[in-house]
Amino acid sequence: MPAHDTQLERIRKLLAKAEDPAVTAEEGELYNTKAAELIARYGIDNAMLAAAGQGSDDITVLKIPIENPYSRDKASLLTNIAYPLRCRTLLHRVGQGVDTVTVFGFKSDLGRVELLFTSLLLQASTQLTRVRPDDRVFRESLAAYRRTWLHGFARAVHDRLVRAEDTAVREHPGSGGQSAELVVRDRNTLVQSAFDREYGDLRAAAPRRLSGSGYREGHQAGTRATLDPAALARRRQALPVR
Repeated sequence: MPAHDTQLERIRKLLAKAEDPAVTAEEGELYNTKAAELIARYGIDNAMLAAAGQGSDDITVLKIPIENPYSRDKASLLTNIAYPLRCRTLLHRVGQGVDTVTVFGFKSDLGRVELLFTSLLLQASTQLTRVRPDDRVFRESLAAYRRTWLHGFARAVHDRLVRAEDTAVREHPGSGGQSAELVVRDRNTLVQSAFDREYGDLRAAAPRRLSGSGYREGHQAGTRATLDPAALARRRQALPVR
């Protein structure tokens, strides 16, 4: 079995343990954290192989459709996954929503982004059907609460991926006289340059102002979220968000 296939198999086994209802929340978090570390190492290994001329990995684009409801918040989740994995995003707006996101990056990183987004969106959507604001404290709309819940979820995922990627770069031994830190820095620069050439004249959207109170609960859910794309094959289809 090739080394990369072995690495992915280890991730699958870790997340299978994390999803076991018999394990405690603390044990599940340890499994998820380890899986995030392995996913990051997988990305660094691909980058080092390409830099050494032992694999092809070109900059390209990926278009991912985004569905309502909460399309802007789902697009934000995608962006929070893409940036730690050295990719950039462009949101295609329709009215107040987003119907597509274009993701720029190296092909191997785009694959990680797509798989993680599909898995994490499924996890978030499944939980979103159950969360409700605490009306005993104050009344707020369900939509406002869920938007901030998704914001908290996305932020927690972003922070976990940043930590995992930074650790993978720092601990990689390098190869062929090249350091992982330098390879990653060069790839970031190349991706940003390609993005700027294509869309550098566009203005960044103004920050959103969200009024709901679901951020904290969503953030907690994001810290527990499974970061294993293969988990999709073991999950039932999520209920639609209403």
